[in-house]
Amino acid sequence: MIHPSYSELMQAINSEHDANEAPLVNSRYSIVLATSRRARQIIAGAEPMVKAAGKKPLSIAVEEMYEGKVKILPEDETPEEETEE
Repeated sequence: MIHPSYSELMQAINSEHDANEAPLVNSRYSIVLATSRRARQIIAGAEPMVKAAGKKPLSIAVEEMYEGKVKILPEDETPEEETEE
């Protein structure tokens, strides 16, 4: 079994978002996209933000999101590094 579950992960991500606005994550698909993107960053050499001893990149990415170490930006916001390309 995966821990945290998809529903727990969505609640953790959306908990820091303003209640008056639409949630950042609406579906499992959104979670999969966000965690896979972060896992690819870790594989490419990004420093993990949680204890990573013996863990696979995807597990590290899920834990980072659950603990709030990595933020998901709304679709209309792009990080500066992506807009410069």
